[in-house]
Amino acid sequence: MEIQTLKTFNAIVEEGGILSVARKLNTVQSNVTARIKRLESETGTVLFYRKGRGLALSPSGQVLLNYAREILQMETRASLAMQHIGEQAGELRIGSMETYAALRLPAVLDQLHQRYKQLQLHILTNTSSELIRRVLDYKLDCAFVGGPVEHPDLLVTPIVTEELVLLRAKNIKQDANLPLILFKEGCVYRARALEWQRRNGSQFKQVMEFGTLDGILGCVSAGLGCTLMPSWALDNSRYNHGLVAQKIDADLAMTPTLLVQHINAIPLKTLQDLAELAAEPAHVA
Repeated sequence: MEIQTLKTFNAIVEEGGILSVARKLNTVQSNVTARIKRLESETGTVLFYRKGRGLALSPSGQVLLNYAREILQMETRASLAMQHIGEQAGELRIGSMETYAALRLPAVLDQLHQRYKQLQLHILTNTSSELIRRVLDYKLDCAFVGGPVEHPDLLVTPIVTEELVLLRAKNIKQDANLPLILFKEGCVYRARALEWQRRNGSQFKQVMEFGTLDGILGCVSAGLGCTLMPSWALDNSRYNHGLVAQKIDADLAMTPTLLVQHINAIPLKTLQDLAELAAEPAHVA
């Protein structure tokens, strides 16, 4: 079995069809189909059944999928091990939730780059749940996410505990029934905001979604809604003069930021230094 064929097989499972995989791999459908037929010939079994316009795994396909993913993960780890020979010139793929990336991560990365001037840094922002998934799939070396996080395949390092506060525009009354303005599903702060809404019996169930911290705070300052964000976000925002903060229940307010890594990942000095720099008082005050 060739690695590229297994990658194609795995991609079909994730995408649900051959056409989307062909587009993703920048090839024609016939090439994708030929790879799967070759794999079926090698294994002597049918791997997919037709299901509407898409494909569904056969029982044999499900068995192969488990092994294929293990093989692909080993291939990824081997590739990364080669890239990280001589960490000064290697690569580091870092994930971060949007708020941490906007407020705290730049200073940390600046210091890390001073220590490893040839190190290539690749940064991805997303929700905590998506970042964790990518770490587990070896697509990220580490990620700064909101906690708590418990997973047997993850190493979890506490970085800082943020206090979430309810933010609204100064010209909006405290008891105004405003919609929430939040990050998309999978964000820890979003989950806590929705729990705050439930506890307070808010009748206004509308939620507006934005992809950036600046966009959310800008809309809140304009009186379009309210949000839960770390108090540090208010202190460092260009909108701070138009916003007011309200305390919330401590069990919802106190939210840990964690650095997560795969338990089987290559132990890197750069990752150890990243965690130490991120936890320094200058970056968590």
